[in-house]
Amino acid sequence: MEASRRFPTAVCVLYALLTAGALLLVSGSIAHGQERDMGARFQSGLAAVGEAMRLPEGEDRAARLKAAVAAFHGILVERPELVRVRLELARTFFLMGEDSLARAHFETVLAGNIPEPVAANVRGFLNALRARKRWHVRFGAGIAPDSNIGASSGERTLKIDTAFGRLPFTLNDPNEKESGVGLSVWTGGEYQYPLSPSWRLRAGGDLSRREYRGGAFDRMTLSGHAGPRWLIDARTEASLLLDARRHWSGGKGQYRETGPRLEVQRRLTRRVTAFAGASRHERRYDRSPAHDGPVTGFHGGVSWIAAPALRLDLSAGLSRERPDKARNKRNEGRWASLGASWALGRGFTVSGTATLRRTAYDGPQRPFTQAGEKREDETTTWRLSAHNRGLTLWGFSPRISLVRESRESNAQLHDYERTSGELQFVRLF
Repeated sequence: MEASRRFPTAVCVLYALLTAGALLLVSGSIAHGQERDMGARFQSGLAAVGEAMRLPEGEDRAARLKAAVAAFHGILVERPELVRVRLELARTFFLMGEDSLARAHFETVLAGNIPEPVAANVRGFLNALRARKRWHVRFGAGIAPDSNIGASSGERTLKIDTAFGRLPFTLNDPNEKESGVGLSVWTGGEYQYPLSPSWRLRAGGDLSRREYRGGAFDRMTLSGHAGPRWLIDARTEASLLLDARRHWSGGKGQYRETGPRLEVQRRLTRRVTAFAGASRHERRYDRSPAHDGPVTGFHGGVSWIAAPALRLDLSAGLSRERPDKARNKRNEGRWASLGASWALGRGFTVSGTATLRRTAYDGPQRPFTQAGEKREDETTTWRLSAHNRGLTLWGFSPRISLVRESRESNAQLHDYERTSGELQFVRLF
């Protein structure tokens, strides 16, 4: 959640201009029959915002803005394509200091069929949001059942090359598949200190933890970052951050890493935003020093709001691990991901993501691969999520996710399949 304590005069003027310009919208008009009730709710929301604008900061002002959110939100649950209503909801969140929600809705409005004067004022609000951004806090929790917690192949036989040929051996202690239900929690935050109109200093951190019965598959990650953010122009920004990360597995420290990370983002059109990033971290393992070495990554993609109710995301990347001593563990991975989110009627939103990752190792991994054969993996992941925007508790909606993941490998005991799910509580409107 983000908050702003000051509301400058220039922004008030911008708000008034956008209110006048919004009257030009025709694509989201509210008409007869059942929509008369929507029209009444819409007018009550506008009235609540108008009253709030005349009040000083305090409980009365906050109560009217919340009433406006309830009115606009109720309409969008049934008719997510109504751009005019979404515009008013975005402005209400702006007044409340809910900058993340305001930004998301303003960006969706830009994808609608709106006149250029209105679009220009929306971009003005987006610029104001970028300029005033300070605190950003996030948190959540979920219940996560998993059919194969440890990503085990479940195989009991290992074929090993010997002087008599490739012979099968039965494992005395096979890595059995184990299912379970986990509890996941995550939290994080960031503060941006203004250095000048175009520069910010970012500093923040994240903590995530997932626990299963017995503790053998527990995982926890603690990370922090700091560095400058440059607002290059109205549509472009870049950040150069120093990362530090610590990871635990099964209750024991696994590795730590530090290094720089670069992020770049540019709005290409009203509907399309491009992003890219690169990182290089020095990783150090607690119990496997032979695996110590640099880990690099590159990624890029585009986000396309095809319509106010439909969003598409395409991304791809490259990752490399270069252990200093364990040369056969050196690998390069390439991945691509396609995702879509569709806001339907009756309050339902469905989203899906498909990801393909291929990883090639520099050398063989005996006895798992045949003599002289380098290990190659191919992993596919399918994720489907759904939630109902009309089901909220203190602004949070329950979201159900189903994930299907499988890996095919020429290295024995490294194939696996797993199906997992998660019930999360998220703030989505």
